[in-house]
Amino acid sequence: MDLLNQYLNNYLIVIVFLCLGILLPVVALTAGRFLRPHAPSEAKYTTYESGIEPFHDSRVQFNVRYYIFALMFVIFDVETVFLYPWAVAYEKLGIVALIEMLIFVLMLLLGLVYAWKKKVLKWI
Repeated sequence: MDLLNQYLNNYLIVIVFLCLGILLPVVALTAGRFLRPHAPSEAKYTTYESGIEPFHDSRVQFNVRYYIFALMFVIFDVETVFLYPWAVAYEKLGIVALIEMLIFVLMLLLGLVYAWKKKVLKWI
């Protein structure tokens, strides 16, 4: 019976946090809607560019390489996030974790070599 109460207590904590996570933003947004001033005008709906009237279309085409380069950065940044906890707990994990991490790094290195061969990292 004590174990059942412990499980119910854990679920109750999760339900309370879930309700708070939903209720607090809804209350904050609703209060903001009623407290903010509302005075729509034609000038508020125009595009603002540092006080200068817009003189051409703001949509500009970018080279797709910038997107791919940024995507590659995110991939290797996430790799660093995965490597950090492994490096901290390396002594407890042992040789099996070392082999698994070497396979992980090797797969990412293989992807980097592939991107290099396809000239994805070339700026010009």
